[in-house]
Amino acid sequence: MVAYKLTYFNGRGAGEVIRQIFAHAGQDFEDVRVTMEQWPELKAGTPFGQLPYLEVDGKPLAQSHAIARYLAREFKLNGQCPWEEAQVNALSDQFKDYSSEAKPYFYAKMGFGPGDVETLKKDVFLPAFEKFFTFLSNFLKASGSGFLVGKSLTWIDLAVAQHSADLIAQGIDFSKFQDLKAHSEKIQAIPQIKKWIDSRPETPF
Repeated sequence: MVAYKLTYFNGRGAGEVIRQIFAHAGQDFEDVRVTMEQWPELKAGTPFGQLPYLEVDGKPLAQSHAIARYLAREFKLNGQCPWEEAQVNALSDQFKDYSSEAKPYFYAKMGFGPGDVETLKKDVFLPAFEKFFTFLSNFLKASGSGFLVGKSLTWIDLAVAQHSADLIAQGIDFSKFQDLKAHSEKIQAIPQIKKWIDSRPETPF
């Protein structure tokens, strides 16, 4: 029996898709949630000085998308063929590009960075959001299945659905992206995912 231990902050963020992969697979894992007070002491012991990181039978693996890709292969959430897996990986890389573009807004909104939140929303977040979600909408239309890639659930569906749900909860206008709103609702209604969402700790982000 493989032992999995995930270490991340007490929030959804970059750790949530990993937790949802485990939830969908019905796989037990140790969900270690680090406080901001604990983090400075623990930082030097992490592979890259960052969270999350996953221990697999005591061996560490860092970087959230690398972890997700590894687990998706283990639990068959990486597409039905190498081409689908490549498309999932392309979307995940684009997700990282979008996240980097939008980071100043999210950091200011969470109180971790400088700047006027409303100005950053208008000038930084909304252009990045529209660009990325247009790409996502194109993938949904191309697949025709309700999933972003192919005919079955992949881990990028989980990541995008949670991000959409978080944005909707923050009041972001999805009127141009009703297909992504429906996608989020569809994915988060999957029984294993709904059970996880209903039982996970309540956190602001």
